[in-house]
Amino acid sequence: MLVSDFNFDLPEELIAQSPPAIRGSSRMLLLDRTTGQYHDNFFRNLPQILKPGDLLILNDSRVLPARLYAIRTRSQQTQQSSPDPTGRIEVLLTQQLAPNDWTALVRPSRKIQPGERLLFHAPNEARPLLEAEIISASEFGERTLRFSPTPDFNAILNKIGHMPLPPYIHREDSEADRDRYQTVFSQESGSAAAPTAGLHFTPEILTQLKQNGIQIETITLHVGLGTFQPVRAEKLEDIRLHAEHYTLPATTAEAINTALREGGRIIAAGTTTTRTLEHCAQISAGSFLEPHSGQTTIFISPGYKFKIVSGLLTNFHLPQSTLLMMVSAFACPENGKELVLSAYTHAILKKYRFFSYGDCMLLL
Repeated sequence: MLVSDFNFDLPEELIAQSPPAIRGSSRMLLLDRTTGQYHDNFFRNLPQILKPGDLLILNDSRVLPARLYAIRTRSQQTQQSSPDPTGRIEVLLTQQLAPNDWTALVRPSRKIQPGERLLFHAPNEARPLLEAEIISASEFGERTLRFSPTPDFNAILNKIGHMPLPPYIHREDSEADRDRYQTVFSQESGSAAAPTAGLHFTPEILTQLKQNGIQIETITLHVGLGTFQPVRAEKLEDIRLHAEHYTLPATTAEAINTALREGGRIIAAGTTTTRTLEHCAQISAGSFLEPHSGQTTIFISPGYKFKIVSGLLTNFHLPQSTLLMMVSAFACPENGKELVLSAYTHAILKKYRFFSYGDCMLLL
């Protein structure tokens, strides 16, 4: 199967540039995996659509203000005297490797090689708040940075960092994005992008779900570099994903074991949750899940047999993306790609909003 098999034409105006005015007001396309039929609904009706006894699992990772702007130490004087510093370096932190070491995407990457030092300033402040050395480089703009030790790194990040909005959102991030590009249940900081299916939930909808007998548990998967890198392979069999760190808590492992034993439905909120659960199923090799932390590189594509997830809430994904391939695998073992692309065609005709700040699908 080819990556190009998962292409579709999307009008530019359907790419959501901002969240809906009211969180939780998104439209939701329901897809019945048994009949292949789909129909329009609204996310606010999720508590009535799910059934008492269902287990809903959320990704509680919290997005870091991971986009930073730096200047090179050897051009510091030039940059500080310039009213429009054209030599600004964009650094997008994607994963923490050690207390002071991070992987990052750097632009323009061609100029920034190992041994370079970068300075990170707050606006209108002469003294840099952070300093980092490039300690290694790999292809496609990836760099490893080692920051000079500072006791308040996260506080500085919150002060000078920007929310890492995806490149298809053609505007600068705003103060409002610090709230709206974050789920209301986020807890564990570490993601370089939001687990976007979770953006639709409100405290009120979560309360309604619990009152209606739906059990809610969490996992943590920190979204990393793979979200930002386009697929460069031509065949699905050649795709390799970057490792992302996850945690399966004890209460969630116990809830999943109970649901599997009793034949209950397990609904994953998002592809990040799905990847985590299915990775855990693979390493458990048919045994009960145990709480643990680790890294996953799992790539789910058509032909994969799901072992835990029986329902999926997800946003609409980019053409030729690994996430679209995963949704196709989940929709149907035989013709999932055709079914999902047909549903996407319907969503385009009905002018659903696409991607991170857009509407959603529920596959049951």
